[in-house]
Amino acid sequence: MVDYRAGIEGGVGREVVAAAPNAIVAVDREQTVLAWNPAAERLFGWPSAEMVGRRAPVVPEELTAEHNAVLEKVRTGGRVSLRTRRFRRDGSLLDVRVDTGALRAPDGTHTGYVSVYHLAQDDESADDRNARRGRLVRRLTDVVADINAELELPAVLDRIAASLAELTGADAGGFVLIEGDRLRLVARHNLPDSLRDSTADLRTSLVGRLLREGRTVMLETGDQGRLDELIWSRLPGLHTIALGLASTGGRPYGALYALFAKRKAGHLELELLELLAGHAGIAVGNAMAYQEALRQRAHERAVFDASADGIAVLDDLGRVVRWNPAAGELTGFGAAEVVGGPPPFRLPAPGEKLTIQLPSGTWLDVLCAEIVETGEIVLDFRDVTRAKELEEAKDLFLATTSHELRTPITVVRGFAATLDARWDGMTDDERRSAVHTIAERSRSLGQLMDHLLLGARAGAGELTLRIESFDLAASVRAATLGLPGLSDLHRVEVDVPRDLPAVSGDPLATDILLGQLLENAFKYSPDGGLIRVEAWAEGGCVVLVVDDEGVGIADASRERVFERFVQADSGDRRRFGGVGLGLYIVRSLARAQGGEVSAHSRPLGGTRMRLALRIADTPGAHT
Repeated sequence: MVDYRAGIEGGVGREVVAAAPNAIVAVDREQTVLAWNPAAERLFGWPSAEMVGRRAPVVPEELTAEHNAVLEKVRTGGRVSLRTRRFRRDGSLLDVRVDTGALRAPDGTHTGYVSVYHLAQDDESADDRNARRGRLVRRLTDVVADINAELELPAVLDRIAASLAELTGADAGGFVLIEGDRLRLVARHNLPDSLRDSTADLRTSLVGRLLREGRTVMLETGDQGRLDELIWSRLPGLHTIALGLASTGGRPYGALYALFAKRKAGHLELELLELLAGHAGIAVGNAMAYQEALRQRAHERAVFDASADGIAVLDDLGRVVRWNPAAGELTGFGAAEVVGGPPPFRLPAPGEKLTIQLPSGTWLDVLCAEIVETGEIVLDFRDVTRAKELEEAKDLFLATTSHELRTPITVVRGFAATLDARWDGMTDDERRSAVHTIAERSRSLGQLMDHLLLGARAGAGELTLRIESFDLAASVRAATLGLPGLSDLHRVEVDVPRDLPAVSGDPLATDILLGQLLENAFKYSPDGGLIRVEAWAEGGCVVLVVDDEGVGIADASRERVFERFVQADSGDRRRFGGVGLGLYIVRSLARAQGGEVSAHSRPLGGTRMRLALRIADTPGAHT
């Protein structure tokens, strides 16, 4: 017999056999024990010193035939694994799994057998563990699909925290977000609700340790550190914390905490926690990106909806796909009317501006830009009607002012030239008449210049008035005293009570605005009629009205007539003359005194101009 015990038990082989977790028994062809490792000692109860060199008494008599059959099969080149029973030293029977193979010399000669033993229940435990692991991994797949189907961050976090206990068997747990140098508990399971949104210093936390050590998972027990220092570890009997880092694309978003108080955590729980944390990082990253996209979209929508400019988006076929509220207000077409069709105006070329007028009379400046990536067109348009009107008003003002100045200047120059050339040939009455005409035209020219100067000062906010208490009734009577003799076509009535209260204002400014109101009443009733002036006290004010039976003012122009260079309609200047500053000056003077003036249409035709000034020594009156 060749003794291979030295080869089995010497050198590296001895270390491998001694360290093996399973019992290893080597025998020669006569079944004499050659090797009996420490695991065999623990399993069968006989020490190696007693068993080497003798036949091991481990095979029950009723299983001898089975044992010999196994050895015969191994001798002829097979390898056998079977579940069977073997004796322990104390006489008890062990239910074991044994794997048997042949020992051979370097030349291939069969020299013996090697058997590896372990308890059959270990196989069952391993099978149970594998089956449980398989079930949990399948459940993890379902959980991950469920988490990834949700994009609302709070819902994602709550599902992760709830799944944590289900998969790892943890008694409690939670998810913490990394926010700068702080951690915030954003989801919890079986932890007090008061802990939600509590924070901790990242640097001194377990998450900070994970990041510093470059690890993704760790197990912390009560023996390794003081778990009660963690602010979200308020769980009676807490003995272990499993921690998994949640990150995606190399960016850590937070971490999963699994807290164990009654159950134990092992490698399987740690493995599942690591897998769940990895998927949680992806889900949280997706949810945060989605939330950021929603915030960005909400911001864009707020800007789009709140813009004073009309904004529209057209698809690559020129159809409106977005139409903000301002666009509806500017054009008179709501989104429901235009979306899906072309915009209600022509478009400029991309990158250019086009000024157009809508059928409603509104003027728009339209800008156009193309989104190259999508082929869409973005339109931005704004109302420039006032600017257009002001531009036209300025042009008309220059033309009208030139005309208004040219007429008296031409007359003055003509009569002055006549006097210069024909003085000696003219009678005294002719000379006196020419000088009178020059004087009248000069006064007209001076009045025009005064109006221009007052209009300029009012526009610049530079009107300087002296506010005091004065008798408005006396001012009205003085202003209307000579009116009945001015025109054979007009009748003038004045109804101002003697006991009208004094008002607070500037007497000179009031005289100017009264004169303008009366002049307008005559000017804009060219066919004559009644001009009635009436005053009364109303509340804390004195109200003065000037009524005429003239051309009237359209409702749409009731406010515009008080603007600079504006009259009731485009033909008024040609028909009545003037530069359109009279009522602008009237309102400016009234407001500078703390009063107000307004225009109203009369039911039977004509216009009512209404002036209100504060009664002197009343609250709000200037002193």
